[in-house]
Order: sequence, then structure tokens, then C-alpha cells
Amino acid sequence: MAEIADPENTIIIELKDGPVTIALMPDVAPRHCDRMKELARSGAYDNVAFHRVIEGFMAQTGDVAHGNMEGDFNIRRAGTGGSDLPDLPAEFSKLPHDRGTLGAARSANPNSANSQFFINFSDNHFLNGQYTVYGRVISGMEHVDGIARGEPPAAPDRMISVKVAADA
Repeated sequence: MAEIADPENTIIIELKDGPVTIALMPDVAPRHCDRMKELARSGAYDNVAFHRVIEGFMAQTGDVAHGNMEGDFNIRRAGTGGSDLPDLPAEFSKLPHDRGTLGAARSANPNSANSQFFINFSDNHFLNGQYTVYGRVISGMEHVDGIARGEPPAAPDRMISVKVAADA
């Protein structure tokens, strides 16, 4: 695991292959960081599927409304929902969507991010200025690289648990 400089702004996602440590960027996107910590602390992200995983692009998860249910129907619906909390306003910055960065998933409305997020497999600079960047993988990217591909994957991987490092 990486050395954690700021445990209150560090997320640890347990995947089947091991932990992924993410440094949040509250100075860049404070509302998105607060939302992720709130949902992690409530347990809402635990057992949620990676419902959209595109080789060479990104792995998307965080549909707390549908993504933690078992069964094919619910996996097909994953990606359509968020949390019971209000949507977040965009917090765009000049930070690029590089490999390992965490981005807020949203609909066509820039102010529709809620609970879903994605981790970039590669530098996806075409997303720059259009999606909020609010974290970066600091260790465990090899575990992200091992997530099952598909839209949705036939047997989706799940976030076993998501914790704020300060609470671990």
C-alpha cells in the first residue's frame, strides 16, 4: 500500500485482487470528495458492481441504486442511478484525465454527477474540461487493470468495500 499523507482524504477500495488507494483532491473538487467520503462511510459503495468497463478507456462503478444487487436484470440497470442525495454541480478544473485519475460520471447535463465514478485506464485527454477530476490512484492500479471488461461485464467485478483511510 502507498504511504497515506492525508487519511481523511484517502479512499481504500478493496477489489478481488487487492486494495486500491485513491488520494482525493478536495482543493480541486471539494463537493465531489465530500460526496465520495459520505457514501463510503455509509457503506453505500460496498458490493457495487463495475457496470461499464471499456478496454483502454475506463472502469465505471458507483451506481448505489442498482449496482449492489445480484442478478442479470440489476446489472443491466446499473449505470442508470445514483444515490438519494442531490446531484452535484460540476467542478471542472485544468487537471487532465490521465491514467489512474478518478472522474465523476454524469449524464449529458454537466451538473448531474451523483455517486458514479470512473477510473481511467489510460490518458483520456478528450475528457478534459468536461468531467470533474477529483482523485488519483496512488497504489493498486494493477488491481484496477484486472477488472472484468464489458458493458456490462458478463461476470462483473465489485467493490468489496470502500473506506475512508481515517476510519480504517
